[in-house]
Amino acid sequence: MAGNEESNASPFSEQTASSENSHSKKSQNYEEEMFYKNCRAAYLAVFKSSLENIKSKEQLCLVLQQAGRNPSQKTVDKYWTPQTFTLNFDDFCSILKQEEPTKSTELLKAFANADTNNDDCLLHSELSRILTTRGEKMTLDEVNAILELAEVNSDGKFDYYKFCELYMTVNEQCLKTALEKLEADSKLKCQQFGSQLESSSEMTRSPVSKPLPKATRKTESGSMFKKGVRCSSVPGYKTCASTTIHMGASYNKNSRLIEANTTKEWHFVYSKGCFFLQDNGEIISHKYKLSLPQTSTVCITIKPIKLDQMEEKCSPWLAVDSALYIFKDNETEDYLQLVSFTELHNNEVFGWKGELGAGGYWLIPFTTGCRFKKVKKEMRGEAKLIHRDGSRKLVLTEEFRAVLSEIFEMIDLDGNGFISLEEYNFFEMRTSGEKCDKNTWAMCKEVFSPDVSPTSMACPFSIHIYAEKCKPQIKPVCLETGGEQLKNAICVSVVNKGDAKPINHNENIIIHTYKSDTRITAVIENKSENKALIHLNSEQSKNCINNRGLNTFAVEVVPKSMMVCQHIMPLNDKEEWIYSCIYSVLT
Repeated sequence: MAGNEESNASPFSEQTASSENSHSKKSQNYEEEMFYKNCRAAYLAVFKSSLENIKSKEQLCLVLQQAGRNPSQKTVDKYWTPQTFTLNFDDFCSILKQEEPTKSTELLKAFANADTNNDDCLLHSELSRILTTRGEKMTLDEVNAILELAEVNSDGKFDYYKFCELYMTVNEQCLKTALEKLEADSKLKCQQFGSQLESSSEMTRSPVSKPLPKATRKTESGSMFKKGVRCSSVPGYKTCASTTIHMGASYNKNSRLIEANTTKEWHFVYSKGCFFLQDNGEIISHKYKLSLPQTSTVCITIKPIKLDQMEEKCSPWLAVDSALYIFKDNETEDYLQLVSFTELHNNEVFGWKGELGAGGYWLIPFTTGCRFKKVKKEMRGEAKLIHRDGSRKLVLTEEFRAVLSEIFEMIDLDGNGFISLEEYNFFEMRTSGEKCDKNTWAMCKEVFSPDVSPTSMACPFSIHIYAEKCKPQIKPVCLETGGEQLKNAICVSVVNKGDAKPINHNENIIIHTYKSDTRITAVIENKSENKALIHLNSEQSKNCINNRGLNTFAVEVVPKSMMVCQHIMPLNDKEEWIYSCIYSVLT
């Protein structure tokens, strides 16, 4: 009987769990849909199209206010740095995810902590002191703007209860008005989908493309591209094409990479480095110069590495994809010639093997960004840094020692157990933004206590180089984004190795799709004399993540150019994944 009861209960529990999972998924999808709807509503309350860029601090502040935020000058400066020229709709969505709306309870609690009289009011002098010296400090102009609000100020006192009510009402009304405008305009509601708009200076100019195949061909190992679908009857579109690729599980799936570490006679050098995720979403990394004294067969590999000294501590960056693009040095970085990139792999190790002539080369690391996202860390209280050992001496705690060791390992790029001034300056430029001089360096060697840990949004990696006939040399040169050279190299490699499919009838807008075991990259090429607006819809994809974080968005491709529109990877690489995307030309 017990056995029968158990067997009868099992299907019911499975159905209940399945129902709960389905409900949870629908709820999550609904929340995500509403979030992006609110993003679009706020954006379109300021701009005519979500394909327009934010071009100033003032515009950024205004569009954030339309989304129900009330950013301080410090918050705006956080996202609009001296290096920022424009922000697009995707950037705006990313900012809203980080800057969540302030809750009234949080505001009340913050003011109540300073209210020593418990009368729901603060003196103007006290309010000014608090707002300009604590937390995210406000400017005097911002404080004066609050003190000028007649509704919440009287007799030199600030009524923070009334202010909180007014604050929440204004924020909610801004977002409500933006949503009403979006709902009232059917054209905006249907056709504006988001953007990853790049300025023309960031676009890569098209190289000579390989001829289009007369018929779409099948790809390797069960993957297949569907024929293009015409959608000229749908309002808002000229034509469209679809691409579907079925991928098997990529976990532990290797692709013929033969590493040279089994050949002891080969000369070997290596260096470490990091990918760093910036506040604005850009990824920077170390760049390297490689020197070969003579022509030789070489094997170059890159892989993420574990630096944690504590065995129980997980390393989420081990799942971050990595690649290395190899360029021939032509005396000037503006005209580097792409040699190849690390396409083959053994598990997480990606590599390239071939012959390189004597001379200098640039090695530029790359990650798609699909699995390299900013994660909010929960505060778990204060962490002890020191304690007394058995002999009552003050020593570092195990946790603090592990963190310091991890930072040391990350800075020690050549892995020799010592940190040079040059290596330390890479760390300083990443944390404080200033280089360390020789006098300060002498002090740093005695006391090492950085204010900012570079591991919060960092993915460390190692580069191994084997050469058969000579001793190679590798040197980290700078810490910056891949720049135009890397963007162009990615586009060229996709055009050369991927499948091509035209969207429109005259074949001047082409989708190039490159597929490896672990990722898919799509490039849009615009051969026409006019800019092209392309909408992408990947909602039918299964078990996929992309570098944009959006399933539907639009891009603008300037004339005679091409750009990477997205990178796609499996969400769970132990299961099969299906990439399905419809590309539509917007009118």
